Amino acid sequence: MAHKFTFQTTSDDRRRSLPRKIIIGLGPDESERQVALKILGWALFFRERLQIDTNVPDDAVPFTPGLVELGYDLRPKLWIECSEGGPARLHKIAVKCPGTELWILQRSPTEAEALRHAMKRAELRRDRWNLLAFDPAVFDEVCGLIRERNTFHWFRGDFDPPAMQFELNGLWFDTTFEVSKY
Repeated sequence: MAHKFTFQTTSDDRRRSLPRKIIIGLGPDESERQVALKILGWALFFRERLQIDTNVPDDAVPFTPGLVELGYDLRPKLWIECSEGGPARLHKIAVKCPGTELWILQRSPTEAEALRHAMKRAELRRDRWNLLAFDPAVFDEVCGLIRERNTFHWFRGDFDPPAMQFELNGLWFDTTFEVSKY
């Protein structure tokens, strides 16, 4: 399995002036699943300062987010979890990053519901996390298409209604996703 994945990116969306190329590294405990979560999350949440797998320059925050937007004060403005972290990790992130917009990306609504149940059991504070769940069939197909070198073209994506259109390695996707709050 490759340890880094290159995506040649283009966009039809004027709000998302994507860079020509991004590279997503594979961590020691990661799979193509995390790469798929990162590329889809990166395109959907794209902002000029959005970064992939960047350490937060704050010793009080011991975690590395899948995607993060740092403000000019180098504090996280947007934190997107793309890993399999449990409720204890999520609680620590929420405590260490007050005022940060927090998201968790999940493969499917079933996995998002299982995580929501675990968060409830662990008594995490409510109204802090946003959960985004992809269509599992589409997500699995995206995972199967990812190679060391990829082409990614973004057509459109929005949260109202939750839908996205993109092309990965020559295959067109027009899909929806679910958004919920915990």
